[in-house]
Amino acid sequence: VFVICSSLFLHGQERGPVAASPQQIQGAISKLGDFDYATRMAAGRTLRRAPSAQAVPALLQAFSDHADGFIRFRALTLLTGFNDPRTVDAMEAAMTSPNDRLREVAYAYFEQNPRPALAPKLLAALEKEEGEFVRPALVRALAAIHKEPGVTAVLIRDTRRGVDFFRSTVIEAIGDYKIAAALAAVIAVAKLEGPLQDDAATAIGKIGDKTTLNVLASLQQSAPKETQPAIAAAICLMGTNCSSHIGY
Repeated sequence: VFVICSSLFLHGQERGPVAASPQQIQGAISKLGDFDYATRMAAGRTLRRAPSAQAVPALLQAFSDHADGFIRFRALTLLTGFNDPRTVDAMEAAMTSPNDRLREVAYAYFEQNPRPALAPKLLAALEKEEGEFVRPALVRALAAIHKEPGVTAVLIRDTRRGVDFFRSTVIEAIGDYKIAAALAAVIAVAKLEGPLQDDAATAIGKIGDKTTLNVLASLQQSAPKETQPAIAAAICLMGTNCSSHIGY
């Protein structure tokens, strides 16, 4: 603890905002994409610790206008730390960017800051989004507003549609957000031996409906050995027989 606290003291991390000149702000932005890790991390630290009145306008401009796509991505990511109302507009703009990184940041932001009014746009985006790291973030943004019309139906549909990786992220999101209306679809996946069986079992446990304990008990009798730890964890998530399953 002493070493960590000393390190924080030496780097000034315990202090509040630190004013920076316009030249320092612009210099830090230009280094956000530097090949040297220490250099770009130092640039990010300068911007994170700058007062929002200085940092936010510069970051918004970098996101909108910078020629380097990676710097635009870093700028958008840093914006999330300032709680500025203008960030929402930037994130909405990023949703339609051809840059995968920007779309991923936007969808992750809207998971943490749900905006039900965006449900139609998010649903439309799901029909064409194929980015390996973007689509999971989009799915989770939708799961965060699953009570909006049509959202749960689409998530249920996607438990059985597409490649396993994407289906897995849908099932995980259903469990994390305890979407009870999707329980039957998740149970159907859990009953099929394969790579999604453990994801589905875990999601059942997270949803927590104890009427499904019989489903999990049945899986303990039939599922392959490698799936058993997930089934045991799901039963424990419901508060049942945790002590007897701790061995997993």
